[in-house]
Amino acid sequence: MNEQIQQQAAEFRQSFERLMAEIGKVIVGNDEVVEGVLTALFAGGHVLLEGVPGLGKTMLVRTLGEALDLPFSRIQFTPDLMPADIVGTNVVQEEPDTGRRSLQFEHGPIFTNLLLADEINRATPKTQSAMLECMQEKQITVAGHVYPLDKPFFVMATQNPIEMEGTYPLPEAQLDRFHLKLMVPFPKRQDLAVILDRTTKKESPHAEKVMGHEEILKWMDFVRQVVVAPHVQDYAVRLVLASHPESEFATDMVKRYVRFGSSPRGAQGLILGAKIKAVRSERYNVAFADIGAMLLPVLRHRLVLNFEADAEGISSDIILADMLEKVPREVADFAAR
Repeated sequence: MNEQIQQQAAEFRQSFERLMAEIGKVIVGNDEVVEGVLTALFAGGHVLLEGVPGLGKTMLVRTLGEALDLPFSRIQFTPDLMPADIVGTNVVQEEPDTGRRSLQFEHGPIFTNLLLADEINRATPKTQSAMLECMQEKQITVAGHVYPLDKPFFVMATQNPIEMEGTYPLPEAQLDRFHLKLMVPFPKRQDLAVILDRTTKKESPHAEKVMGHEEILKWMDFVRQVVVAPHVQDYAVRLVLASHPESEFATDMVKRYVRFGSSPRGAQGLILGAKIKAVRSERYNVAFADIGAMLLPVLRHRLVLNFEADAEGISSDIILADMLEKVPREVADFAAR
């Protein structure tokens, strides 16, 4: 059994690296972002990418669709977009022979496996809310009828920084449904030169398909079997509790700058992301370092900061880094159980 598990883990690492390499043919210098996107995919979550326009966020999603043999849809979010434009709506159909009319549901672009929600914070909150049910329940309800979505269902949303004009900050309930929030940085000097070489010549690179539907589902099931020791899981629990200012585990920065901490989905995200980190590190059990490595991308969008934090320029990343330093990995009361 152990040999079988080790073989599966080795195959998963190879598949993960093949995907990274194939996407790297098109996407330059964003290895951490690509790794985060693939981590969320195999964990069964969704990803929110934030960065100014022109950094390749849309290209990353399109390339992922090329590397994975899955249906792909794109929704360009605008202020006049309506919920029915996303999920679909009932339309009147007339039979040519009899002239009888009936209502028939026309599927929207959300019925796919890979969905790019481009500039999601350009749409109004009413339209943003249309994504809530599908992201959590993997289904859509229209006029009392439930329409299940095909698995895997993976949403990659992009947004411009909220200080830019014409944007609507995502509500906390929707932010919480994203497994990871990844910051897309501006390319470095060497990377920018490579981007120009690849995009200003006659031939443009394309990713080849390296993984199909059944294999993706297989790896999504496999990563959930990775072992998490109770004391390591307790570390993730205490980190999430430490994000709440009223908790006994809260750090001084959390008590001062945070209004509301992470939901239980944050703890789930830490564990699932850490499991994938462990397998990629050739281990079949989660380590403390795996939990710590996932802390920022999993929790940065789940902290609600107060006015004092905004006034002093304190970001969620600063508070989480402080938590990572202050919250001990092991505690005496757990070891005594």
